[in-house]
Amino acid sequence: MTILHQWQPSGSIDSIVKRAQILSKIRNYFVNQNVLEVETPTISPSTVTDVHLEAMKTIHTNPQSVEKTHLFLQTSPEYYMKRMLSAGFPSIYQITKCFRDDEVGRFHNPEFTMLEWYRLDYSMHELIEDVDSILKLVLDTPVCEKISYRELFAVHLDLDIKNDSDLKLVSICKQCGFENIVPTEFKETLSQTQRNMLLQLLFCEEIESKIGLDRPVAVTHFPASQASLAKIDPVDPWLSLRFEIYYKGIELANGFEELTDVKEQKARFTADNEQRKECGLEIKPEDTKFLDALEFGLPACSGVALGIDRLIMLALGKKHISEVLTFDFASL
Repeated sequence: MTILHQWQPSGSIDSIVKRAQILSKIRNYFVNQNVLEVETPTISPSTVTDVHLEAMKTIHTNPQSVEKTHLFLQTSPEYYMKRMLSAGFPSIYQITKCFRDDEVGRFHNPEFTMLEWYRLDYSMHELIEDVDSILKLVLDTPVCEKISYRELFAVHLDLDIKNDSDLKLVSICKQCGFENIVPTEFKETLSQTQRNMLLQLLFCEEIESKIGLDRPVAVTHFPASQASLAKIDPVDPWLSLRFEIYYKGIELANGFEELTDVKEQKARFTADNEQRKECGLEIKPEDTKFLDALEFGLPACSGVALGIDRLIMLALGKKHISEVLTFDFASL
């Protein structure tokens, strides 16, 4: 008999056994911290409006109705988990499947596993220490270094992202070989969307691979224009209480001291969709039940999402995400 297809799992038995052991360690950590494990749906009639994320879609066909329900596979359990916190749940975590209509590559698979957790009454800095404890537990890493987003641009690109002109930003982009990315209509000023796009490009291509090489690094205080769902820094409104964790040049986690103001969140959803329109992307439906939960009252909290597959890659010394999954996208 001739076998025509590669049917075996992409990850080895040894890798999958070690993956299970790591997941068990993480669960034990949260048990000892009295953080409740929860499960939330992976489908929703709404999705994130973030211009950098695209959700996969599906349709529910009810045999008792002619109407079809259009649904999104969730890019993160964030909205559901915050609805639980608004309803009175204590600090919570979950390990869940998430989906993004994104590239497939060394660190990316359309279906992936996320560890997401929320701590009531935690500041951004306290949550960074929490992430640090997980990394120490799984990777035996030294204490996490902290550096601001603005400092990184000053150190690596000699760019003051707050005070330097758009002309200097564009000049640096061109020096780095990104002439084709600079808007063709640019003369002296960029729109906020264009500016954020170029900053994110430089961060991903020129900075990301150079940080956290010897120890994890927490990149803190992203510009308010990149706050996502984070609070604005009360000390400096130009900044947000958002952070990302990197190790060995790999992004592992993205977290916030969470925004609880429903009016501000509604305004950000609107701004996101305006950016999506500017970029020629599909306008996304806002999660009205999430907004209702914020209106009712989300307690003060901080939350973070950590990529389990990337964490396990580092723990096992693997070069490709496929090596720590049972079946990666190519082996479906």
